[in-house]
Amino acid sequence: MKKIYWIKTIKVVLGIVLFLGQLPAQSQDPELAERAKFKDPLTLAWVNTYGNIRLTDRFFWIAQTHFRFQQTEQTPFAGQIAQLYNRHAVSYLHSKYFRVSLGGVLRVNFNTNEIEEFENRAAPEWRIWHEYQFAQSFSRVMLYHRIRLEHRWSKEFSEQSEYIFRNRWRYMLRMKIPLNAEKFVPGTFYLAPESELIMQSGKSVVNSPMEDLRLHASLGYIVNPQLTVASGLMYSMGQELTDGGIYKQKWTLRFHAYFTPDFRKVKNKLPNIHIDE
Repeated sequence: MKKIYWIKTIKVVLGIVLFLGQLPAQSQDPELAERAKFKDPLTLAWVNTYGNIRLTDRFFWIAQTHFRFQQTEQTPFAGQIAQLYNRHAVSYLHSKYFRVSLGGVLRVNFNTNEIEEFENRAAPEWRIWHEYQFAQSFSRVMLYHRIRLEHRWSKEFSEQSEYIFRNRWRYMLRMKIPLNAEKFVPGTFYLAPESELIMQSGKSVVNSPMEDLRLHASLGYIVNPQLTVASGLMYSMGQELTDGGIYKQKWTLRFHAYFTPDFRKVKNKLPNIHIDE
């Protein structure tokens, strides 16, 4: 039974990946390859908190806050706030190996360039997101497949700017490898390499369907069943929305804190293997 379940899971994941791979074909410009160029990489720093508040045996409340800093001409490394995320959702844990989530996001984008006349210092961005995450256990290693779809409304900093609508199609492959223990228990250090492809679609996406490709690795430490901390480095690249021939690059230092308050009775606490992001 378990083998059949995972065969079906792999088929679903492959289907999503193949679908994402077809999105660029809708708007390929044969001249893009000839004039493609990479911008100089930016440096960023992200401080992220991930709250999975356990309400019942099956339901969580997801509460995440991200502070994202970015280099500017005045702050050469990462001294200026660029985005502030506030992401919430209700999450249903079907089993230790599969869960679904649905919720909303308010992201505040800050203008990191010199503010011109009739420009705002910040602009809100609204999203509805849903996520499907599969987990697989291989001896000491945990493997995660995360499929996330986001429907987003964003605008520029100009006072006359109007909202534009886009969809984001995201697939992440992530591993968790314990380094000093056989299981993920308090006191365990672990390595977490991951890669994520983020595609986008919408009327404003003419020839820039690949928004981001992220390669990230972090080192984590499980403090106790309700708290884990981690930090790592990420390289990302993707097409500019207004010109698909221009690719932006970023190097990002990331700092994470995962907290999982559990309001159930002591006898019903978290299982040994659980999905924490």
